[in-house]
Amino acid sequence: MGQDPSQPGQELGGDAERSPEQLRAEIEQTREEMGDTVAALAEKTDVKAQAQRAAQNARATATAKVNEIKGSVPFRKDDAGASGSPEAAVGSAGDAGKQLAGLAQRNRVGLMVGGALLVGILIGRSRS
Repeated sequence: MGQDPSQPGQELGGDAERSPEQLRAEIEQTREEMGDTVAALAEKTDVKAQAQRAAQNARATATAKVNEIKGSVPFRKDDAGASGSPEAAVGSAGDAGKQLAGLAQRNRVGLMVGGALLVGILIGRSRS
């Protein structure tokens, strides 16, 4: 009786002590565990779903960076001058562009992720 339980051919001790209901419950639990294992393996081998998750994560990262950039670039109507002239607005837009360029230089990874996301979207649309 000193055998490893994983070895084949071992007699199972105590089977006579378990009721049919207990055996059914154990079988059901084993089926559930095996089902979970199979589902996990299937998820790991589903390349398309993994790619979609990666794209969703990249999209979320890019959206967060865009929101961060929008929040860091101040542009209000009163920035365009009291008259609201287009010339004053262009000056403010130029300043905002410089700020945006500086932010892009400081956050190259975010810019690359955003660019990769844009390329992926464009390729996806051209194929459909």
